[in-house]
Amino acid sequence: MAKKKPVKRNGDEVLADARETSAIEQHWKSAGRPKLRKPPRKYKYVDELAHLQVELIKLQEWVRMRGLKVAVVFEGRDAAGKGGVIKRIAESLNPRICRIVALGTPTERERGQWYFQRYVPHLPAAGEIVLFDRSWYNRAGVEHVMGFCSDEEYREFLRSCPLFEEMLIRSGIYLLKYWFSVNDEEQEKRFQERIHNPTKRWKLSPMDMESRKHWMEYSKAKDVMFAATDKAKSPWCVVEADNKKKARLNCIAHMLKQIPYENLTPVEIEVPPRQGDIGYKRPKMSSQRFVPRVY
Repeated sequence: MAKKKPVKRNGDEVLADARETSAIEQHWKSAGRPKLRKPPRKYKYVDELAHLQVELIKLQEWVRMRGLKVAVVFEGRDAAGKGGVIKRIAESLNPRICRIVALGTPTERERGQWYFQRYVPHLPAAGEIVLFDRSWYNRAGVEHVMGFCSDEEYREFLRSCPLFEEMLIRSGIYLLKYWFSVNDEEQEKRFQERIHNPTKRWKLSPMDMESRKHWMEYSKAKDVMFAATDKAKSPWCVVEADNKKKARLNCIAHMLKQIPYENLTPVEIEVPPRQGDIGYKRPKMSSQRFVPRVY
């Protein structure tokens, strides 16, 4: 069995596998905690997004190397921009490390489970980042407003949710919760855009259309939810999302500040030469099926 040796992780003395540690030191080097630069007065969205995505890659490698567990919850109004920021976070990261969880309607079996049981299998393991596109907070929002759960189930959720999240945090999970807020006029504008754009029309479900009739009820439900679940250890962070591009940048920049990480960069390695000729002959092109050259 490999010997253990103490290393520093988040300021605590822990034991790490000696071979794992040597591999990390061999292929990676740390340049210390990165400092997010202050964006210039005049900046281009694409350039700033690219800068933040590079920082996300550094965070990803730190999470992988140090075996951290990160769960990020995205909630908010329909068409508030949750999907947009999730896409921008995930598109530059390794899908084996960062995955998106967007659950559909619960099955009959899932309805008979402990409510949080449906979400537990999707929580991050060591070295993973999980982005929840809506989450267990469905019970405090759509299920409550649309009458899909009983009043007793709703009250039990508000009571037990902070306890559930405290258990997650105590288990070592970094839990971040973002609420995307958009005003009525901007939401209406985005709804109309989705209706008239065939590539976005799939985003509108019958439930989204029905929710427009319950705007104020959703607002009241959100206020009650915040009062019950906005705790010091698991606070809600509100993202002003009337401007989609600024909301994405602000959310990613905030997320990067919540998880201490170091700037891991790969050291230069020598690429071995490609294998020489050993008498291999490629099959005839006529024996293979090629995609037609349409373009």
